[in-house]
Amino acid sequence: MMKKLIAMTTTAVLLAGAAHAAPVDLTGWAENGLPNNGAGTWTVQTGNDSVIQSQNGNPTVFYDATVAGANAQGKQLSGSIEVLTGGDDDFIGFVLGYQANEINSTNADFWLIDWKQNDQNPAVDGLALSHVSGDLTGTSGSGTGGWWNHAAPINEVARGTNLGSTGWNDLQEYNFDLTFTNNLIEVFVDGVLEISYSSATHGSLFTDGAFGFYNFSQSQVKYAGITEDVLPPVPLPAGLPLLLAGLGAFGLVCRRNA
Repeated sequence: MMKKLIAMTTTAVLLAGAAHAAPVDLTGWAENGLPNNGAGTWTVQTGNDSVIQSQNGNPTVFYDATVAGANAQGKQLSGSIEVLTGGDDDFIGFVLGYQANEINSTNADFWLIDWKQNDQNPAVDGLALSHVSGDLTGTSGSGTGGWWNHAAPINEVARGTNLGSTGWNDLQEYNFDLTFTNNLIEVFVDGVLEISYSSATHGSLFTDGAFGFYNFSQSQVKYAGITEDVLPPVPLPAGLPLLLAGLGAFGLVCRRNA
């Protein structure tokens, strides 16, 4: 009985930590943009796992519009991001928990991860996480409505630990990993944790929705090699190794007394 319990516990640990990485087919993704900007120019590349946004314009989103992608919580999105030009110095990034055409919603509720290359008052350089919450219908002008300087309804909540005041470099590829659950958002850049934001800090659980890419006033941005992992459904307890050791010791005692 003890052997069976230990085996079952060990199997649960292995399954919880198993990766389910799979390439993402971007042909099922869709474009959204502000009314006077269209939806940007998002061109899916050969292989369907990369896309280039080539337009210098107002905020635009390219998001997973598939049925499976509509609820991204419990997953991790990975890949690379690169600006393919030496011109301009504006925003690149991602959205989490996004719903169809939410960029034009009167009652938006999603998360924005954006990264600006240089200061441009009132915008500042660096990587940030913002909660987009409220009426976005008044944000159609370039630099207005909070997109440029993270003013309501775009409410900044955190900045990168190392990149919070450091912009991206031209023609440099960065690897990213985005973790999204109902109680945790994490942003890794080149394997380094830059942002970790919890629902406890926020004051409520995060609403569900899709992963997406974000672009504002920056042309020639490539998002490539996109994969998606399923996260462990329940975080492993910190004391689990001690529990396993205790079960092993208990089993040894039982065998000796048998």
